[in-house]
Amino acid sequence: MNIGVDAAALGMSNTAVAATADVNSGYWNPAGLTQLEDSQIALMHASYFANIAQYDYIAYASPIDDRSAYGISLIRFGVDDILNTTELIDSQGNIDYNRISLFSTADYAFTFSYARKLPVPGFQYGINAKVIRRIIGKFADSWGFGFDAGIQFQRNNWNFGLMVRDITTTYNVWNINEKEYQKIADAAPGQNQELPENSEITIPKLQIGMAKKFLFHYDYSLLAAANANMRFTRTNDIISSKAVSIDPALGLEFGYTNLVFLRAGVGNFQNVVQLDSSEKTTFQPNIGLGFKYKGIQVDYALTDLGNQSTALYSNIFSLKVDLSLFRN
Repeated sequence: MNIGVDAAALGMSNTAVAATADVNSGYWNPAGLTQLEDSQIALMHASYFANIAQYDYIAYASPIDDRSAYGISLIRFGVDDILNTTELIDSQGNIDYNRISLFSTADYAFTFSYARKLPVPGFQYGINAKVIRRIIGKFADSWGFGFDAGIQFQRNNWNFGLMVRDITTTYNVWNINEKEYQKIADAAPGQNQELPENSEITIPKLQIGMAKKFLFHYDYSLLAAANANMRFTRTNDIISSKAVSIDPALGLEFGYTNLVFLRAGVGNFQNVVQLDSSEKTTFQPNIGLGFKYKGIQVDYALTDLGNQSTALYSNIFSLKVDLSLFRN
């Protein structure tokens, strides 16, 4: 749930909290769903870690009336065809490769979003209810549930947004297959002697954003956006304290006749301790392209999951379709 969706937003380093206004608002800030003029559907696919992990997303959103809207989305992040070697050695101590099997581990998130305009002009709010499902082959699985809440405000072509993720704290409760666990409990002497914890929590996170779109000679546009991503604990973020840590992000989108888009962004500023105990500040650059024609938008982003030295770049593709195109 921290990676993000939509290649357009990812190409701008996730600076979408204030400016999001389409089907993908269900993830970035559900308040943005109120700006939908008609139903939309979105799809995204990405491969991470040299195609080891697959990340997929589908979403649908539609206005309810002139003041409210709803959306639903499904995210899957998974690694498939993992070798299960827990039974590689038989009871006689012989290695038998026929005893190797395959399994998958995957995280799923289903989200229902609702948004509504407030009586105060320019203000809208939105909420998410999300169900988290996590599966590690036949070894363990869990269910979780949580809420997000967001608001947006527009004034004089400026956009402001605030998003609180896991506002009530998201809980995941694990069910561990004890029969399978016992097969590996004594594999390493002195380790894996006790069952892992069967519950985990995700504490709230706050995102604050602002954005403004500039028009030049009618044909050219520039969208500038900034985010401050806040976690209420000490981390390696560039601004960090016991109370809160802040990771800033900046994004730009250059558009031509609302047809072709070029995007760039930078974020994930981290203070990293080197092997010689010195400290280095790293960041994550992203770039992207987009093409929009008659209600169909195709976007591409090239993102870097790590810092400049690891260069773990990922190619992300997404599609957004305005369903009014088919009715027309």
